[in-house]
Amino acid sequence: MQTLAQLRTGALKGIKRLTLSENLTEFPQEIFELADTLEVLDLSHNALTSLPKDFSKLRNLKIAFFSYNRFSHIPSFIGCNHLTMLGFKANQIENFDEDILPLSIRWLILTDNKLTQLPRSIGKLHKLQKFPLAGNQIKKLPDEMARCRNLELLRLSANQLQEIPVWLFDLPKLSWLAFSGNPCSANQRFKLQEIAHDTLEIKEKLGSGASGDIFKAYSSVHEEEVALKLFKGAITSDGYAHDEMNACMSVGEHPNLIKVLAKIQGDERLGLLLEYIPVVYQNLGLPPNFETCTRDTFHEKRVFSLERIQAVAKAIASAAAHLHSRGLMHGDLYAHNILINDEDHCYLGDFGAASFYKPHQKAFEKIEVRAFGCLLEDMLSLCPTKEGKEYDALGQLREQCMNEKVEERPLFSEIKF
Repeated sequence: MQTLAQLRTGALKGIKRLTLSENLTEFPQEIFELADTLEVLDLSHNALTSLPKDFSKLRNLKIAFFSYNRFSHIPSFIGCNHLTMLGFKANQIENFDEDILPLSIRWLILTDNKLTQLPRSIGKLHKLQKFPLAGNQIKKLPDEMARCRNLELLRLSANQLQEIPVWLFDLPKLSWLAFSGNPCSANQRFKLQEIAHDTLEIKEKLGSGASGDIFKAYSSVHEEEVALKLFKGAITSDGYAHDEMNACMSVGEHPNLIKVLAKIQGDERLGLLLEYIPVVYQNLGLPPNFETCTRDTFHEKRVFSLERIQAVAKAIASAAAHLHSRGLMHGDLYAHNILINDEDHCYLGDFGAASFYKPHQKAFEKIEVRAFGCLLEDMLSLCPTKEGKEYDALGQLREQCMNEKVEERPLFSEIKF
């Protein structure tokens, strides 16, 4: 992170990336002196309410973040012809005018604002791939969005949607969808044991996520080590924490899903007790980055044998079939949400984007089948063996799952190995 003092003294001349967080109430005009080189601008965690009208002078800007500010409307970015990623998470945005974004946008973040509608011109963003929109007050999506044919990830959770539009099921590349916490969302709950928080001996912190923290603990009730997930209760990029908790409580038992043991008693503290997964299990992949947008990344020297790909594919297809038999869409089926050990046993985790639907609505499942196809494609791209019966069979399955004719994709229960 740089400082305003550095900017004003010219010490940052020639930089490509600028991050300033100093409770700014006005856009520093000195930023325009970086116009020849600046590609990434992060002014998150300030107190900005507007941008200068000549903002487009930052002609080389590719990525801009204005999250956690005080904007009540989205400024115009017309003229920023290289802008591909724009973030306005956690502002107070109520207004989104027509035709104010460049057509180059691939990734648009509007999570946790006060939007009640989107402009019809959103349909002109033909390159749009990733659109987190959770935590607003949107009642209806504009039909023009049906023209966003490259849209792959859409977060609609925690809004006021009365229905999921039918055109959404025809989007040829949509793979990761979340819509919990809306009036149109189905809701299910399965009974789960409740235990008091004081029956747990809390040990070290195992990790943190968007929705909460995970600790190692000992449960005197279960007489074993467990994992305790304590939810933050806030709106995340995926939706409400309590919806994730409800989904976790509803998954049932499956050898490739982390077992949910109990719920923390009472409503003042949202928490779940989970099966403790040994440290020999590691993430199969890494989250997407700015360049990949919607697709996972992997360690530089990562390779996958055909045997490992087959084992992962079989396990995850089985777990997904189990979830969809309960009318539950995972919503975030990615390699970075899969844990695997040296024996190729794996778990599908992280239900932050999970959503319930009525089980007869199979179109939801076929959206997630494409995410499974993307997982296959990513693993096959890192397989040193590029020929043979097994490789060809996995390649054909990938093609079937990623078929742009959504209705022709198989269901998870129809996938055979």
